[in-house]
Amino acid sequence: MRRPVQFEITQSTREAVQAWITHADLKASDFLFASRVSDSPHLSTRQYARIVHRWVEEAGLESGSYGTHTMRRTKAWLIYRRTRNLRAVHILLVHTKLESTVRYLGIEVDDALEIAEQTDV
Repeated sequence: MRRPVQFEITQSTREAVQAWITHADLKASDFLFASRVSDSPHLSTRQYARIVHRWVEEAGLESGSYGTHTMRRTKAWLIYRRTRNLRAVHILLVHTKLESTVRYLGIEVDDALEIAEQTDV
């Protein structure tokens, strides 16, 4: 069984989502983003990927360099680089093994040694 992923959204995002819920007259049981396909009640991962692809192109960025998963990985990497708190990133990503988080972030021995060198005992 897949475990739910917890995440935080900014205040401006929260306000935009609330405006969408009001505009679309959504109920608590509705999906936030309905599918355009009549036999599916929610947006598919493929539909989401197409939307992100379009956003990236409209922003003038190289669409091959960005995707739905890229955004998840980038935020995790930025948190790790800023805090060096591997456990916090591990928890946020909801990985079952810490080793998975290490591989996911691409942490190498050099990274670990750099951190060790910056720590005086």
